[in-house]
Amino acid sequence: MPIGHQHQLRIGIVAGEISGDTLGGGLLRELRSRFPHAEFVGICGPQMQAAGGHSLFPMERLSVMGLVEVLGRLRELFGIRDQLIAAFTSPRIDLFIGIDAPDFNLRLAAEFKRAGIPTVHYVSPSVWAWRQGRVVGIRQAIDTMLCLLPFEKAFYDAHDVDAVFVGHPLADELPLINDTEAARRELGLDVNGEYIALLPGSRGGEVSRMAPLLLAAAKEILKQKPEARFIIPAINAERRVQIDHYLTDAGITAGVFDDRLGAGVGRRVMAAADVVVLASGTATLEAMLLKKPMVVAYSLHWLTWLIARFLVKTPFVSLPNLLANEALVPELLQHAASPVAIAAATARWLDDESYRNACVQRFDDLHRLLQQNADLKAADAVQRLLDHVGEKPDA
Repeated sequence: MPIGHQHQLRIGIVAGEISGDTLGGGLLRELRSRFPHAEFVGICGPQMQAAGGHSLFPMERLSVMGLVEVLGRLRELFGIRDQLIAAFTSPRIDLFIGIDAPDFNLRLAAEFKRAGIPTVHYVSPSVWAWRQGRVVGIRQAIDTMLCLLPFEKAFYDAHDVDAVFVGHPLADELPLINDTEAARRELGLDVNGEYIALLPGSRGGEVSRMAPLLLAAAKEILKQKPEARFIIPAINAERRVQIDHYLTDAGITAGVFDDRLGAGVGRRVMAAADVVVLASGTATLEAMLLKKPMVVAYSLHWLTWLIARFLVKTPFVSLPNLLANEALVPELLQHAASPVAIAAATARWLDDESYRNACVQRFDDLHRLLQQNADLKAADAVQRLLDHVGEKPDA
């Protein structure tokens, strides 16, 4: 008989940041519908707590960015790890779920797997792209990897790691058809205008590196498209001040929208645009799901670029191209990311309707591929693991 039917199920679950809390909230809601009396305990954000998770520590204590910041917090992080191990072993949990935060969660998972506790990790690290040797440690730490992207499962299959492609929650959340006119009305924009969204990033350092490049490209675009208008999201007041400063320096007029609109300002700005110019990252996936032609431009410190070229094993950097395994959207990286090149790539999207329509159709195909009901599939994978454990004689 499955373990979930023998006693009150106790599941340890740890998320380290907002995106993980969103995934965990959906997973917990689905698991609680199947195991209404189960206890979910660990590190949970607001969405996971609303779904019934009990948090032993504030989630933001794991949200540490940067090597120096991590070093300054090592003692605290080790203390949290040790207290979680104690809490999860007495009374003993039936299963451990780590959500993202791989540096923290995979180490925890290894401890529990050695103790005979089944382990699940939700959101694959980018092991398929760089430092592929990490897959050995992952195989030793987890029983099942829940993958958001199909090529991640293919990578783990090739390395004898049990993996399940659950799809991407963003693909479930966003409709297949984006209403551009409604997005423009919401932002107070002309529904008939020609808008280019510029996304220089969310962190101060990234904005300082990317904003001058994107605004120089905007000047080049205006030479070819004098009627074009620019819209830029700013995730908070600090970023808005920074972006306004660069706009003044460049002599460019743009609509800047900040977090006074509420959460998701970047999504709203992209939804209103004809073309999006942005750095690589999760925003490229969101732009794809919004069916927005895009130009990916990125510039790194020269030493970081050299190291990345040596370590990264994939032919593309943007998620649309990685998913399609072809150059659906232009990627202008490092020296190729010149204002003239960015402007030319942007203008082509605006001028070539057949090119634009073919890309949008591929985006629709990829959206459907990722639209798998991730919460349901993730819960199915967890339940299968629990049922398998329950069939063991010593369970």
